[in-house]
Amino acid sequence: MIVDLDCRHFPGDRPCVHHKTSGAICETCKHGEKVGFRVLIIKLDALGDVLRTTCILPAIRSEWPRCQITWITSPEAIPLLSGNPLIDERCSLHDAPARLAAEHFDLVLNPDASKRSAALASMASANEKRGYLLRPDGQVVPANDEAADWLVLGARDDMKKANRETYQSHIHRQLCLDPSEQQISLILTASEREDARRLLAKSGVSERPMVGLNTGSSKRWKHKSWIPERFAELARLLAGEKCGPVVLIGGPAEQDQNRWIEKASGGSAVAIDTGSGLRAYAALVGSCGVLVTGDTLGLHVAIALERRVVALFGPTSSSEIDLYGCGIRVVPDLDCICCYQGDCDVSPHCMESISVESVLSKILDQAGLVPEGMLAQTI
Repeated sequence: MIVDLDCRHFPGDRPCVHHKTSGAICETCKHGEKVGFRVLIIKLDALGDVLRTTCILPAIRSEWPRCQITWITSPEAIPLLSGNPLIDERCSLHDAPARLAAEHFDLVLNPDASKRSAALASMASANEKRGYLLRPDGQVVPANDEAADWLVLGARDDMKKANRETYQSHIHRQLCLDPSEQQISLILTASEREDARRLLAKSGVSERPMVGLNTGSSKRWKHKSWIPERFAELARLLAGEKCGPVVLIGGPAEQDQNRWIEKASGGSAVAIDTGSGLRAYAALVGSCGVLVTGDTLGLHVAIALERRVVALFGPTSSSEIDLYGCGIRVVPDLDCICCYQGDCDVSPHCMESISVESVLSKILDQAGLVPEGMLAQTI
């Protein structure tokens, strides 16, 4: 057979990347490589959690250098993993059951204790499994002893509040991986960065923004995002500090709110339409020198792209977020902080307790740490 069925680069239903880029054929190809140790990662959602789970990839590659990594995730999260050279194959949740019925893996890593993820891990044929499985009676259980602590932590709000370890620390321990080289990763193309520049220019932003305001957050927690009026006031103060363009970033759900903030700021901030998709949103985040954001996808995108961040926390844990030295946390001085409650009747609530002045001072501190010349670069 003139096709090498055992080569890790052969996708089966189309030419491999080396054939497409250089015309290589299997008989004489210098890139041929046998499929080695096979690793399956299962992490479906939420989007920010999928992105920050890329932190385990360096450890996997270090322990099994020739391994083949397949990652099952939700269709919505696929763009966050696209182009990542540490992942061999991204598999949509829709295709997962059929794939799992036929394939065998050396190692399955499932760090998510949701029943859907645990069920997929249980379905998979593998020599070893770490993380969480689903018993026949429908109960999620640890696949290994090291995964038990995170399962307990997820079931106890009081323990969650008392926790001081990052998500990354927990996940490496539960999956028995070395955390020493860990980092989350998101790979943007030069074309995507150029598209962001054009989008900004189309919106009247001719120079690279110093400050981006990421205004949205998960709807699971009502008070996870800051107050629109505070964003508007902050934009006006930033204009007075001559910080350059201030842009409002969010997904489709934030577009109406961002237009309101733009108007309320007297034009001090510019709302950017990010309806072109998740990677276009990420490229806009990457265009900013400093991003102000809640505990949401934008925070993890900014960290992955090594932007400076001012991260605002309320109902969720600030301790679990590893900023990788890229910014600073703003946490209100309230006893009820990190409550993990969907709503509350405390007034002022946690996000209302974060003053514009405190955020402004943190932005100015972080702006001073933006690498010299960065804002002059083409995004």
